[in-house]
Amino acid sequence: MTHRPLVTNGSTHLSTWVTAETKQRFSALAREFGVSESALLKRSITLMLQSTTAPDSALQARPAKVPRDLRVYVRLSPDDHRLLFERAAARGMPAATYASYFLRSHLRELAPLPDRELAALTASVSELGAIGRSLRQITDVANRTGRVEGIHTQDLFQILRALEALRDHTKTLVRTNLKSWETGHAAHD
Repeated sequence: MTHRPLVTNGSTHLSTWVTAETKQRFSALAREFGVSESALLKRSITLMLQSTTAPDSALQARPAKVPRDLRVYVRLSPDDHRLLFERAAARGMPAATYASYFLRSHLRELAPLPDRELAALTASVSELGAIGRSLRQITDVANRTGRVEGIHTQDLFQILRALEALRDHTKTLVRTNLKSWETGHAAHD
């Protein structure tokens, strides 16, 4: 007996054990319909599934586990390829990483921050925290004593301007980041 290679075309194999009598009756029925046993079994299963009232969730198979390192290959025109490399370089990352971030942000409606940009924002927040702690100490001294030595009103206004500038810069960075993921290109000053 020769074995033919199994061609699945996205299908899977289904089998069961039955009594010899059931097998004979099923074979006779298949011959009567003029089809193979396999074709009759497939038709029977399809008809049964079409007529069932079971909820769809009971019929849905669990999605196959996707390997973490699964790759997707796409063809790009030379111009699109050039733009991909330019925009990835503008973000300081490899083109494949940029494409992965961009696809993920689009598919999940996210606005991811690349590591370098996240580090810059984290450093800004850390600096704001340090300035805030210093101002709190100055305020505590002023509240206790009614005055502060060594600092003048103009110094406080200068600190306020610096904080406002840092706030505006951070807002611009976040806005530019969000816009760059929407358009795919970071704005340059």
